[in-house]
Amino acid sequence: MKGHVPVRLRQGRISFLVEKKALKISLLLFVVCIVIAIVSTGMGEMYISPINVVKSVIGIGADDYTMVVQKLRLPRIIISMLVGAALAAAGAIMQGIIRNPLASPDMMGVTGGASVAAVTFLTYFNGMISIRWLPVSAMLGAAVVSVILYMLAWKKGVTPIRLILVGIGMSSLMSAGTTMMIVFSPKNDPGTAYLWLTGSVYAANWENVMTVLPWTVILIPLAFLLARHVNIGQLGDDVAASAGSAVEVNRLLLLLISVALAGSAVSVAGAIGFIGLIAPHMARKWVGSSFDSLLPVSALLGGAIVMLADLAGRTFFLPLDVPVGVFTAAVGAPFFIYLLYTKRNSR
Repeated sequence: MKGHVPVRLRQGRISFLVEKKALKISLLLFVVCIVIAIVSTGMGEMYISPINVVKSVIGIGADDYTMVVQKLRLPRIIISMLVGAALAAAGAIMQGIIRNPLASPDMMGVTGGASVAAVTFLTYFNGMISIRWLPVSAMLGAAVVSVILYMLAWKKGVTPIRLILVGIGMSSLMSAGTTMMIVFSPKNDPGTAYLWLTGSVYAANWENVMTVLPWTVILIPLAFLLARHVNIGQLGDDVAASAGSAVEVNRLLLLLISVALAGSAVSVAGAIGFIGLIAPHMARKWVGSSFDSLLPVSALLGGAIVMLADLAGRTFFLPLDVPVGVFTAAVGAPFFIYLLYTKRNSR
């Protein structure tokens, strides 16, 4: 196949084809992400040129630049990239297994579950338990909601239509639960909870980076290795089963990967919305719907979008620092309306 590059791992026991167009776009987006990261790291109240940013990253820059870059800005840029990639990949996986272009972690209630758990922690246990347990509570919330979601959607198997219908209901329920937690909070200042719900990478540190990094670098490649099951699943469960694919097992495994990616991202950056919806759609316009092409392009686009949103939040309204979620919502809400409109007119 002239348009593809063969890749073989473990002495040929794992082999797949990578589309050349998708590979070129992925490499281009990777370079774009690096450029955005360098430029963004230099922007702020103290401007640092790209050359000095690179020097500071490798440890040969001036002391004042190195402190600002390595301690304050670089962890924030990296966490933006990782969170965006994780949310976008989670959205691409959900859209693939559910076969619905409107599916995403926030639409399915996964982000909502993490939000309920995090707001509960912030309003009732913050001060009693170390804040370092906040990411754990958010991931547990996402995991619990995913288990409930799968159980409610199960009826001699899980079909995509039941999964998304139950997911929409769970999302509404989690939103109501989060609001109730804030309203009945025993504290007079729920500002921290509201900031977390908006989604922000403010004050990100290297510990946050190490919280998300293992999930991202392990689970996205794992999802990529399962790409053929997603592709054949697009033809329907009956066709996939007749081709030898373990439909229910693969769907559950991919759902767990998606939940883990979304939960790890939300646990450190809050409920940043619409990335899991926007990035896969943009990627689909460029490389088509084949999952092995869609996944890496979606992840890179998601990282670029969150980094740009963070750059806008840090620089547009100085000295204020506007949360990332404000900008992603400002772009994502009209984009979602546009998708609904085009989907309606295409019928």
